[in-house]
Amino acid sequence: MRVVIAGAGSALGDATAAALRAAGHEAIEVGPEQCDLRDFAAVQELAAELGAVDGVVHLVGGWRGGGGLAGQTDEDWDWLQTMLVGTLRNTTRAFVDAVGAAPAGRFAIVSQAGVARPTAGNANYLAAKAAAETWLLAVGHALRDTPATVHVERVVALYSDADAAAYPDRDFSRHTHVDELGGRLAALFD
Repeated sequence: MRVVIAGAGSALGDATAAALRAAGHEAIEVGPEQCDLRDFAAVQELAAELGAVDGVVHLVGGWRGGGGLAGQTDEDWDWLQTMLVGTLRNTTRAFVDAVGAAPAGRFAIVSQAGVARPTAGNANYLAAKAAAETWLLAVGHALRDTPATVHVERVVALYSDADAAAYPDRDFSRHTHVDELGGRLAALFD
């Protein structure tokens, strides 16, 4: 299968690409150098260039927050809604026909477990994550007459080997290792 990794280049993007390739799939890594996913016309052009794909794993993200409700700045909100929701809107709209035409098409995102129990200090971040989940469910509705499906993987937080080495005293027991999550994302295409 041909799988687009939107937001490649992160530890999770690298782990997902490696897991997809190990399973015999083609991982098409799209980072900011390849396409500005904030620009819908650019994403449409990318989708036209790539043609048939079986899925999109959307990993564009980042965190901003803290400071209770008063600390939820407009600048942070604008950045979060652009990166977490806007890029997802662009990629799903540009690739929906290709994924819907695939025999087992998939769209997948990674969300945050806190969406179920939001806190004031993470209000902007979790509201954007909830919006991304809702958008993806709407994509699933659009694909309801096709074999394609949508998937949300919720985690508390991620860590990599580099994180574990940099912070040897930190407790990562509630975190998900990027290799584990990359494997789960790749398994969606088996």
